[in-house]
Amino acid sequence: MPKTNQSKILIIYTGGTIGMITDVETGSLKPFDFNQITEEVPELKKVPYHLETLSFDEPIDSSNVTPVEWIKVANLIEENYKIYDGFVVLHGSDTMAYSASALSFMLRHLNKPVIFTGSQLPIGVIRTDGKENLITAIEIAGAKLSGKPIVPEVCVYFEYKLYRGNRTTKLNAEHFEAFESFDYPILANAGIKIDYNLNKILGHRDQPLQIYRNFNTNVAVLTLFPGVTQEFVRHFFNTPNLQGVVIQTFGSGNALSKQWFLDELLRAVRKNIILFNVTQCKRGEVNQGRYETSEALDRIGVVGAKDMTLEAAITKMMVVLGELTEPEEIKAALVRSFCGEIKSTIVSNS
Repeated sequence: MPKTNQSKILIIYTGGTIGMITDVETGSLKPFDFNQITEEVPELKKVPYHLETLSFDEPIDSSNVTPVEWIKVANLIEENYKIYDGFVVLHGSDTMAYSASALSFMLRHLNKPVIFTGSQLPIGVIRTDGKENLITAIEIAGAKLSGKPIVPEVCVYFEYKLYRGNRTTKLNAEHFEAFESFDYPILANAGIKIDYNLNKILGHRDQPLQIYRNFNTNVAVLTLFPGVTQEFVRHFFNTPNLQGVVIQTFGSGNALSKQWFLDELLRAVRKNIILFNVTQCKRGEVNQGRYETSEALDRIGVVGAKDMTLEAAITKMMVVLGELTEPEEIKAALVRSFCGEIKSTIVSNS
């Protein structure tokens, strides 16, 4: 589909609902050859960009995605970075927020759009949301202003809205409006035209792209709830090789103030397990020390994640633990904004 003197976009198909069609013999859904995408979406022939596609040899359900697949996507982007102006990653919606967060931390100094999208209904279904999601994601990936990409960051596009990838959470399993960015404004809204929120989009980077591939998956998520027992918490922190824990606390970062709970946290810290505090609330941020029930967490050495999502917190922890070994360096990196994932006036270039 060559279009001369236009943006070149690479579509990377990893798997997911968007790549399914109905088998005419059985009536069941099956994957199709994504190299034949224009047969399913003939509207792509009218897109004024040069489009090419790459597909995983074995497309994967997003529930089975691991850092191995994140590295595959990052490698494809790196290998083709100088050739293309933007990238569209087609991915199952269930773990898209995790993958978009992970890629945002892996692709340091990114200066081109990487737009994740997918669908709630297969592209072969007549009411699919996949066609609009795909076409608009491509348009955004190729959009330029004064010769530069408008959105040089990892994003999620779904149902007329463009979100910063590491600020998204899947909110709905049944409606087309599947995602939300609770604590950061949308980057663009697609109506009759695409309105970009330019002052909320990351600026351009001057450094060359760097890929960070070292993931430490010796991490876990501890969700607090009324009635959680000391026995459970103790067994949790005795998980072999555990190095990092995201603790989902109440409200603005509040946790049990019972001595047994604080003692278990202190034991974990003394074993150099990094504790990262995110709120269970969909909106708002962790503010350790605001109440007595979180003040003790500060004293113990728990790191407050501010307004970071769970998806961003766990993937960032994997990346940081894969890079650094000293506890204080790890804690400092976790609260430093790499690419707009956390409330900060400064975005690190490291």
